[in-house]
Amino acid sequence: MQQPQGQNPFAQGQPGFPQQPGQPGFPQQGAPYAPVPPQPARRKPSFKTIKNIVIAVVVIGVAVGGYIASRDDADQAGVGDCLKAASSSSDRMEVVDCSSSEAEGKVLKKVKGHFTSVTAETECRKVDGAMGFYAETGDGEEFLLCFGKV
Repeated sequence: MQQPQGQNPFAQGQPGFPQQPGQPGFPQQGAPYAPVPPQPARRKPSFKTIKNIVIAVVVIGVAVGGYIASRDDADQAGVGDCLKAASSSSDRMEVVDCSSSEAEGKVLKKVKGHFTSVTAETECRKVDGAMGFYAETGDGEEFLLCFGKV
């Protein structure tokens, strides 16, 4: 027997595969099959994970706070600011209010660059009223502060 031309010989009448409306050759989804199980609930972070995150944040906070606290105030000083020797180390200076009894000198000149004791003293002798100097050398910004009476 010959099939008429233009028709699909597989579209109808295949045994074992009933034709469904809209989906030829595929069984209909729904009732004959078991329902799809719901997605499992998202796991909450464990106490250990939360604890580790809190510890990491605290460690980072302490490190940043220590860095900021260890910074020398002298690098923030400008002409007209008053200074005192830092309480943590005698070779560091801190900016203080000029009306404070702690004020030991007033910045008269600030010069960026590397200075040795000899070149710092020579530079500050050129400044009228200068009685001392503070030179910051090494890591970070290098500069010279010439200071006089408060």
